[in-house]
Amino acid sequence: MQPTYRECDDMDLRDLKLFLHLADSHHFGRTAKAMHVSPSTLSRQIQRLEAILGQPLFLRDNRTVKLTDAGEQLKQFAQQTLLQYQQLKHALGQHGSSLSGELRLFCSVTAAYSHLPPILDHFRAQHPLVEIKLTTGDAADAVDKVQSSEADLGIVGGHEAIVSMVALGCGIALIPSVVVDNSPEPVRQRISPLENVSMVAPFELGVCVQKKRLSDPLINAFWRLLPP
Repeated sequence: MQPTYRECDDMDLRDLKLFLHLADSHHFGRTAKAMHVSPSTLSRQIQRLEAILGQPLFLRDNRTVKLTDAGEQLKQFAQQTLLQYQQLKHALGQHGSSLSGELRLFCSVTAAYSHLPPILDHFRAQHPLVEIKLTTGDAADAVDKVQSSEADLGIVGGHEAIVSMVALGCGIALIPSVVVDNSPEPVRQRISPLENVSMVAPFELGVCVQKKRLSDPLINAFWRLLPP
C-alpha cells in the first residue's frame, strides 16, 4: 500500500530535511548532532511524520534505522520537494537578491591554509548573503562527512589525502608513484593506474560532493568557482 500525501500541508520543509538526513545517515544520534536538534526532538518529528502518513517510515534497532517501503517513497517525494523549493528560490533570486542560506564545508587543515582563502574570498564577493560554516579535521574523514550529509562539500590537500579519496571512489588523482607505493595495503588494492593521463592537468586539491547535490544552487555556485 502506498503512502498518501493528502495531509502534506501538515509537514514543513524542516521535517523533510530531518527525514532525509536520517534516511542517509541511518543513525538518530548522527542526524540529531548534524541538524542541531536533540535526539528526542528528532524522534518526535519522525513519529509525527509517521502519524501523518499512517505508516512506519523506518525499521529501528538499538543502533541504526532502515527505510521501509513507505520511507523510500517519502524519500523520493522529499528530495523532489526540496529540490523544487531550492530551484524556486534560485529563480526568484535571479530577479533581485543574491543567493542566501548556509553552505557547510569540511576542510583538511592543509587545504584550509593553502587553498581555501582565495576561493572563499571570491565566493563571498559574489554571494555575500550566504553563511559559510567551515569545519576542519582529518582529511580521511572528508568523504564520510559528505556521505552522511554533515557537510555539503569536502575539501582536502596533499597527495596522501587525495589518494585516499580516490580509493573511496572519488574520481582520479595525479600523484607521485612513491605515495601510492607507501600507502596502506587497503588503499593500494582499491586504486589502479591510468594508461593515458596526458589530457589531465596537474592539481593539488581534492574536492568531493554528492553528484545529486550539485542541483542545489548554493553548492553548484561554490563548485563552479573551484579551480579547474
